[in-house]
Amino acid sequence: MATDVRAEMVSTVFEVVVSPGDHVEPGDTLVVVESMKMEIPVLAEEPGTVGSVDVAVGDVVKQGDLIATIA
Repeated sequence: MATDVRAEMVSTVFEVVVSPGDHVEPGDTLVVVESMKMEIPVLAEEPGTVGSVDVAVGDVVKQGDLIATIA
């Protein structure tokens, strides 16, 4: 079963760290977003394989937007 990773706030994607197929562990950084001049890492909450990365550098995400999925 896939787990959706969603944006917690309005922000701009600053860096995409993972790619589909990458294995992640809890606490691994998936992407880094920028909000109010602060860089905020979006972390994996469970182990698994990245199924999709649904954002690119420069994208603006709103609260609840899909960032990635982990299977």
